[in-house]
Amino acid sequence: MELHDDLSGQVALVTGANRGIGAEIARNLDDLGATVYAGTRSMNSDVPDGCEQVLLDVTQEGDIDAIADGVFGEVGRLDILVNNAGIGEFGDDIVAEPAERIDRTLATNLRGPMLLCKHLVPLLVQREGGRVVNVSSGMGALADMGDGSPAYRVSKTGLNGLTRYLHAQYNEQGLIANAVCPGWVRTDMGGSEADRPVEKGAETPTWLCRFAPGSESGRFWRDRERIDW
Repeated sequence: MELHDDLSGQVALVTGANRGIGAEIARNLDDLGATVYAGTRSMNSDVPDGCEQVLLDVTQEGDIDAIADGVFGEVGRLDILVNNAGIGEFGDDIVAEPAERIDRTLATNLRGPMLLCKHLVPLLVQREGGRVVNVSSGMGALADMGDGSPAYRVSKTGLNGLTRYLHAQYNEQGLIANAVCPGWVRTDMGGSEADRPVEKGAETPTWLCRFAPGSESGRFWRDRERIDW
C-alpha cells in the first residue's frame, strides 16, 4: 500500500476533534504536516496544539455550509475528511429505546456525515486522492450484528453504507472512501474498562488518512486489516 509519509500542503477536517479519538487523529495529522481544522460543537472546547479550531455541530447544516464556503474558500482545497463525531448510548432493545435517542443518534452518526459529504465532496474531488475516513464500529457490521443498542448499531451500519456509496459514486473521480472500526477504546463513550488506549484507536484512522491516490477504497478496516461489512 502506497502511503503519504508527509502531509505538508494538504488540508484535513476532523469532526469531534476536542477529545478522544478525534483529538488524537487531529494531533497525528498535524504531526504529519497537514493543516488541520478541528471541528467542535463549542468554541470553548480545547483542541490539540497546532490545529485550527472551527465551530462544527454536525447536526447543523448551517455550520457545515459555513465551513465549505468560508474556511475552505480561504485555503482553496480539502484533502481529508474524517467523520469522527459520534454519540452512543447502549443497552436497550428497540422497544425500550426512546424515540428522542434514536433521532439524536441518527442525526449525529449518520445524517451529519451525509451532510458533510454533500457539502465537501466537491472540494475533495478537485484533486485525485481525496480521502473520506468514516469512524464506524464493528457493532454496525451486518456480518456480526448483536443485540441491544439499536440506534447506535443501525447508525453505524448506515455509515458503512455511506462509505460504499461514496466509493461507487466518486472513486472514478479519485475519491478514496473507507470506514474503520477503532475497537473498544477508553474514551468518554467507551468507558474506563475499554481494552484500548486512545492512541491505538486513532492508529488505523490515521493510517487511512495517509492513503495515496489509487489506494484501496470502499473497505471496512480494523487494525490495518479488512473486515467484513
